[in-house]
Amino acid sequence: MTLPDTPNTDLPAATNALQLHDARPFFEKALVHGVQHGILDAARLDAICTDAPKGMVQIARYFGSEFLRPELEKARDRMVNLISLYLLETTGGDLTQAAISLRDHSFLSRSKGGSDMLKRLIALPESSNFGMAGYADAQTPLLALWSLRSHADYRAELARRSQIASAIGAAQWLAEHYDLDTDELEAAGADAEAVIRTGLLMQALAPKAMHLGEWPSAVALEKLVTAQRKKKRAAPTQLQLPAGVPADLRALMQAQCAAVLADLAKLLDSAAPLRALLRPTGVFRARYFLLDDPLAEVDQYHRSLDALQEDGEPPQPASKTWMKTTQGNEDEHSLLTLFLCVAAGAPKKTLLTEKTAASLVRKIRKSGLQPELATAFIRSHAPGAHQSAYIDLWNSFVQESSKTLGSDMDYQMRDALALLRRECHVAG
Repeated sequence: MTLPDTPNTDLPAATNALQLHDARPFFEKALVHGVQHGILDAARLDAICTDAPKGMVQIARYFGSEFLRPELEKARDRMVNLISLYLLETTGGDLTQAAISLRDHSFLSRSKGGSDMLKRLIALPESSNFGMAGYADAQTPLLALWSLRSHADYRAELARRSQIASAIGAAQWLAEHYDLDTDELEAAGADAEAVIRTGLLMQALAPKAMHLGEWPSAVALEKLVTAQRKKKRAAPTQLQLPAGVPADLRALMQAQCAAVLADLAKLLDSAAPLRALLRPTGVFRARYFLLDDPLAEVDQYHRSLDALQEDGEPPQPASKTWMKTTQGNEDEHSLLTLFLCVAAGAPKKTLLTEKTAASLVRKIRKSGLQPELATAFIRSHAPGAHQSAYIDLWNSFVQESSKTLGSDMDYQMRDALALLRRECHVAG
C-alpha cells in the first residue's frame, strides 16, 4: 500500500477564499492530516503499511478470490471505504480525532469497525410489512454493495431502516397487548403502520378492548362504529396513546394520530355509508389491519336476510338482466366494472381488456359519468338482499375515483388505468 502524497498547500493568497472540492476518501485525509500535525509517526505508518496488505487479502477472500488482481484492487477500495465510514461515523468528520483513532488502534480494527457498522445496518428490516420477514437478500451480497457506498448513503439508509424497525416495534407492542401473535401478522402480510393505526383507532373507539385482547375484524369494527353512531358520538379532536407505551415508541405512534383522527371523523359521520367505507378493496381498509372472520361475515349476511323477512318484505330476486350480465361474476371488482360501464353509457361488461379500459376512460372524459344510472340499475336488477351494499360500494368508488377518471392532467391515462386495474376487473 502506497501512502498518499501530502497535497501542496502553497496556494496564492487570492485563491485561499475558494472552496476547493476534495474528493479524497476520508481515511486518506485523516492520514495526511495525522502526518502533517505529527500525530502519526514513522513507526505507526510502517505498521499501517504492514497491516494493509493483510486486510486486502482478507477482504478479497471474503468476497471472492485473493488470487485475482481485480479482486485485490476492489478489496483495497472496500477497505479504504470501510475505514472512512468508521472514522466519519465515530469522529463526526473531525480529522484530528480520526488521526488519533488511527494512532491508538490497529489499522485492521478500523476496517472491521466499518464492516460491523454495515452488518448492523443490513440486519435492520427493509420493509415494515410483516409478510416480508425472512425474505431479505443474503448478507454477503449486500455487504459487498454497501462496502463501496458513501457515508451519506449509509446515514440515509440507517435513518430509513431505523424508522422501519421502530414501526415494527410499535406494531408488535400493540399486537402483544391485544393477544395478537406476530405469526398472524406475518401470515396476513400486515403493514406495521396499518397495525399502529388500527391500535390507535381501537384506543379511541373501545379502550377496554386492549385489556380484553380483542383485535377487530371488519364485522366487529362495523358493529362498534354503528353503536357509536347510534349514540351520536362526536369525533374526538385528539387521541390518547395507550398507557405504558415505551418512551422510544411514543413519537412514532404520535405521528399516526392525525391520519387516524381524520378517519374517525368519516367513521362517525352517519351520512357516510359505513359498509362502503369498510369494503375490502377501499382506500380506508388499505390503511388499517383487520382480522378475517368468515363465520362472522356469513352470520351478518343471514341476519340481514332475517331482518328483511321480519319486516314482511321478502328479498327481491335478481332479474334476468342481472343474471345474464353478471354470469355469476359478483365479486367487487366485476361489479364495479359493470356499474362503471352503466354510468358511462358503455356496453355492460364485468371484464375489460386493456384496450376497452382505455376506451372507457376516453368516453368518461368526453361525455362525463352519470353515477345515478348505475344506482338505478342496481335498484331495478340486483338481488334485493344486496342492493344496499352494492349502492354503498358504488357510491364509495365514485367518491374515491371520479376525480382521477375525469382528470385532464393525466394525459396518457396512466393514473386512470392504474385505478381501473386496482379496483375493477381488467385483463392483462
